Amino acid sequence: MTLHNILRFPTNQLSGCAALLPQVNNVRGIKNFKPPILYEHIQMPERPKLHYIDRVPNYSNSQIRPPKMHKMLDLMRGPETVHNKLIHKQYGIQATGGGRMRFIHFEVIRMGLLKKLDWSRMFAIWRIDSPWQAVTKKGQGQRMGGGKGSIDHYVTPIRTGRIIIEIAGHCEYIEVKDILSKISAKLPFKAKAVSQETLEWDFAKEKWQTENNQNKYTMEYLIKNNMDDLQRKVKKIDHLYFGKYV
Repeated sequence: MTLHNILRFPTNQLSGCAALLPQVNNVRGIKNFKPPILYEHIQMPERPKLHYIDRVPNYSNSQIRPPKMHKMLDLMRGPETVHNKLIHKQYGIQATGGGRMRFIHFEVIRMGLLKKLDWSRMFAIWRIDSPWQAVTKKGQGQRMGGGKGSIDHYVTPIRTGRIIIEIAGHCEYIEVKDILSKISAKLPFKAKAVSQETLEWDFAKEKWQTENNQNKYTMEYLIKNNMDDLQRKVKKIDHLYFGKYV
């Protein structure tokens, strides 16, 4: 019998049977655990859930005829310069491309969060307007002409960088990241789940890349200097954003 077996299974001299001793870990070390996050500055609202969004805009005067609108594609192009930051400095969904949101997309977000979040310690708010832009459509089989078609549905135009919804409360990012990522994949444009830390990191990364770019022949340099007659070839929007936004 080896020494290892003798130490592990010492025999009782009276009974002659082996006794199993507990294994003791002799490794010592200092455990540095992070302190718990304090949410004293967060105030829970009376209604934490997302409110219902109307399918059709409500006019104060019922005698007003709903106006027909142009496409207004400029409302979807370019960056969002106002609603591109988180109010509560926690989590949300940010659009990374332009597009239009219909009523069904509002319901996808609302119903997706309704069953997943713990509303006793979390709350969510809308950061976009309800559908207000009228989209017209002619009936199937109609001939061309006859004026503009009737209103089919309403949409909300979204620009790149717009915050769609915001989630806050007594929760961490790892709890809501998977939920927000699945909802953002169902939207009609590119979107992603973000937190205050990721937004600050993206801003710092873009600033660093701009300052440390060693290639001076950027798209902005080529268009401004009209190299290869680009000012005539590129689209009008590229004269403002230099190929960054579609």
